[in-house]
Parts: sequence; structure tokens; C-alpha cells
Amino acid sequence: MIGNDIVDLEQAERDSNWKRPGYLSKLFTSEEQFLISSNIQPDCMVWLLWTMKESAYKIDSRISKLREFAPAKLVCNNLIIHDNTATGNVTYNDQLYFTKSVIEESYIHTIASITLEELEVIKIQIIETKEHSLRFGNPDSVSHHGKFLAFVYA
Repeated sequence: MIGNDIVDLEQAERDSNWKRPGYLSKLFTSEEQFLISSNIQPDCMVWLLWTMKESAYKIDSRISKLREFAPAKLVCNNLIIHDNTATGNVTYNDQLYFTKSVIEESYIHTIASITLEELEVIKIQIIETKEHSLRFGNPDSVSHHGKFLAFVYA
């Protein structure tokens, strides 16, 4: 099972004021807040961590059939960033999720899976469109934000 999340960085900059008091503590652990505050690109780190959490949560909610989204309970760790890619883990409800992210100038996209092997065979299609009702084939996970739409196939 896979999950994915995409953040349009221009849209996020317009819509989100993550620097307001108390915002980060509602979404991120103290360790994650340190990663954000110590990063030379804190905006990018916020959205990278967010997409990691959201993609793992999408898997968990499909498995458990529960809709309790408590972002601070999803814990990002083992984050490795190299050039415009990142890998890491998210733990939630005693489950480990593996993540793989692409960091572009205009968006951040993360895929998540319960197994590392599945991450390697996932096919991704990202399109720039205002039409979020488009569907291509039978994707295993769909995500959209702003002008971006992401389809993921296992």
C-alpha cells in the first residue's frame, strides 16, 4: 500500500503562515521543529516534513479506516537530504513507513510505503493543472495542491 502528498510551494507561501506563534508545535515534534529552525531553507523543511507525514497518514487511514489526524503523533526520522531528493521514515501508531521525496523549485512530492522494496517500483506522474478531477488509469494514490496533481502507481 502506498501514499503520496504534494505541496505547491507558491500556493503554500500564499496560504500558510507557519511562522505564527504555536503553529509548529501543533504539527511537529521538538526534534522536527529543530530541523526547521536550523535549516537554511526553513520553508522547504516545513513542507518536506509535512508531505512525509501526510503520505504516511494516507496509508494508515486506509488500513485502520480511522480519521484521526494528529500530525505531531506522526514522527519523521532518519531524514537524509541529497541534492533535490530526500529519504526518511515516519512512525505512527506503532507502524514504520518509508518515504522518498523529490524537492523541486515549485513543489515537494513525497511517496510512502510500508516496505522499502515497494518504494523502488512506484511509478509517479505529476502534472500541472487546475483541473483536479482528471484521472489517468487506476492510480493507487492521488494527491493535489495548488496547480499540481500527482498520481502514484504501484
